[in-house]
Amino acid sequence: MAKKIDHIGIAVKSLEASLPLYTEHLKLKLLGIEEVESEGVKVAFLKVGESKIELLEPLNNESPIAKFIEKKGEGIHHIALGVDDIKNRVKEIKEKGLRMINDEPKSGAGGAQIAFMHPKSTGGVLYELCEKPQKEEQ
Repeated sequence: MAKKIDHIGIAVKSLEASLPLYTEHLKLKLLGIEEVESEGVKVAFLKVGESKIELLEPLNNESPIAKFIEKKGEGIHHIALGVDDIKNRVKEIKEKGLRMINDEPKSGAGGAQIAFMHPKSTGGVLYELCEKPQKEEQ
């Protein structure tokens, strides 16, 4: 099913306050920062080998990340699995009886197509299926 762990999403209150830990202390390369309005977040991607860490800062109090931080505090939010043919993967997962938060893939950061699996079907872990544009696959 999955080709690799594409990234691990970490909820933070502030990218500005959090980035020095990753860039200065852990010496990870910052790949970029962007806003994903549809998800109500500002994200920063950092390179770790063939995977990434995605820091997620809420853009407003209604953002799912703001609600996550309010309920659980800052920390690991999700694990993203890199997949091919995300539409087919979502269909197969649903046919096997697992719940999806997103019944159809939607646009995410970096031009990716994403869909989240419901944590009630995955032992309490929020998994994101992530299909990247072909140019980033290398």
